[in-house]
Amino acid sequence: MRLGLGQFNQWTPEYLRFARQFGATDVLLNSPGLPAYDGTWSLHDLVKMRQAVENEGLKLSAIENVPTQFYDHIMLNGPKRDEQTENMVKTVRNIARAGIPIFGYNWMPSHVWRTPTANIRGGAVATAFDYSVAKKMPLSHDREYTEAEMWKNLEYWIKTITPVAEEEGIRLGIHPCDPPVEKLGGIPQLFRSFDAYKRLTTIVESPSNAIEFCQGTFSEMNEDIYEMIEYFVTRRKILYVHFRNVSGQVPKFYEQFVNTGYVDMYRAMKIYFDHGFDGFFIDDHVPHTFQDTAFGHRGRAHAMGYIDGLIESITKQASEQGKEAGWKLPEKAADASASSRNGAAASRSGANGRAGGRARR
Repeated sequence: MRLGLGQFNQWTPEYLRFARQFGATDVLLNSPGLPAYDGTWSLHDLVKMRQAVENEGLKLSAIENVPTQFYDHIMLNGPKRDEQTENMVKTVRNIARAGIPIFGYNWMPSHVWRTPTANIRGGAVATAFDYSVAKKMPLSHDREYTEAEMWKNLEYWIKTITPVAEEEGIRLGIHPCDPPVEKLGGIPQLFRSFDAYKRLTTIVESPSNAIEFCQGTFSEMNEDIYEMIEYFVTRRKILYVHFRNVSGQVPKFYEQFVNTGYVDMYRAMKIYFDHGFDGFFIDDHVPHTFQDTAFGHRGRAHAMGYIDGLIESITKQASEQGKEAGWKLPEKAADASASSRNGAAASRSGANGRAGGRARR
């Protein structure tokens, strides 16, 4: 498990050195500011971007999001669907060939929704959501869309892109709909539940069809966050984690500092460790604190330190108990059980031998 930094789109020394100084090893660039060529990103530009990150001693482990206009007709079955599909296939191939192993994206034609902000600890400002307010907002697109047609559009895309990803050796993951409610602006929020993600991962059974696990958004669902983490991490479906906290679940919540929301972040981190997660964690959104920058350098430094400390404490505690990452996985549990049985048998054999020896004496 590793610490990363994301939520920036310019790979300048300022951001990259900040990541390095606060302990990150991995970088995730969100909607990177690359030039677009007829709805695609070029291999040349992607390689230069990766090299710039590596020159600062970091790894560009993932890209998150392309411009929505690259694939909005795919999501909504618009007239440019086939053209956008061809372009997206080209872009995914270029990301892979540039040496970037993960591409995270979303299925939200109208992006993340929030309502007026909330003041939290010490007057820090956090984003918030109230479904009763959002329901009054107008349509975001030309009409109301149905759940059935949105799933049909998604299945077309997954069945098209997954073989490409497998061929190129890249893993793709979808971010949950944030907030995870039934519909916003006339668009069904497909990825709002545990069952929706189970359905996604069975459209095509493949390591390349996976999840961009925004723990914050999963925590907003009316589900058991700990159960979902365990379910997907044991199936190797979690590519990386947005490790943030919230006050509660939909229909109404606000974001919190990483250690002050309703989720027990120590318990969550321990589930990742116990079941062998080997990816990275980023802070994602952070509350805006006193005299902070627009990027949130102070808030991110706090969250990064907390994440790094959790990783270290859980890893060291497990080591002291003789446990390694993934010790709860079925194959490792079986190995440990067999080892324990063999050790017990050897102990009994030794004890019987010694007893027999004493009897002969």
